[in-house]
Amino acid sequence: MSCLYVVGAGGHGKVAAEAAESTGRWSEIVFIDQKYPELERCGVWPVVGGSLDEVAPAASDYFIAIGDNLTRYRVFKAFEEQGFNPVNIVHSSAFVSRHSQVAKGSLICSGAVLGVGAVISECCVINTSASVDHDCVLGKSVHLSPGVHLAGAVSVGDFSWLGTGVSTKQVVRIGANVVVGVGAAVVSDLDQAGVYIGVPAKPIQRL
Repeated sequence: MSCLYVVGAGGHGKVAAEAAESTGRWSEIVFIDQKYPELERCGVWPVVGGSLDEVAPAASDYFIAIGDNLTRYRVFKAFEEQGFNPVNIVHSSAFVSRHSQVAKGSLICSGAVLGVGAVISECCVINTSASVDHDCVLGKSVHLSPGVHLAGAVSVGDFSWLGTGVSTKQVVRIGANVVVGVGAAVVSDLDQAGVYIGVPAKPIQRL
C-alpha cells in the first residue's frame, strides 16, 4: 500500500491532499503536523504524528504543504537529506505541457496551466487556475497564488510570492525574495527584493 505524508495540516495542506487524491497515485494520504495529538484531522484526512521522521518508514513519499516559501524550502530539504522521497503533486485537472519541466516537491493545483518550455524549480506552488506561459522560468520555492498569469518568457527568482490575480507582460524579470500584491500588473523588471503593488506594480517596501 502506497502512502503519501503531507507535512502541514492547514488549508494549503487540504488543497495538496485533494490534488494528490485526484491523481489516484496513493492509496492512503495522511498528515504530519506539530499540533498533533491535539489536532487529529485535516479535513477528511487523519493527522498521524508531529514529525515525519518519527512515524514514516524510510524513503516514504512526502510533500511539504507550508505556505511560507522559506520555511517550506527549509523543511523540504531537511527531510530530503534524511532520505525521504519528495514528490510532485499535479492535480488531474491541470494541464502540464510534456515539453515543460517540474522539479521535485512542487504542487500544480486544479485548473493550472504550464506551457511549452516552462521550467519550474523544486518546491514551487502553482496555485488554482494560475497559468505559466511558454519558456517561463521559476526559481526554487516560488509561490504563484490563485489566478496569477505569467506571459511568455517571464522569470521569477527564488522565494518570490505573487499574490492572487497578478499578471505580467512578456519577457519581464522578477527577482528573488519579491512579493507582488494582489491584482498587480508587472510591466517592467522587479529586480530588487521587496514588496510591490499596483497597476503598474511599484515598490512600497525594499528589503
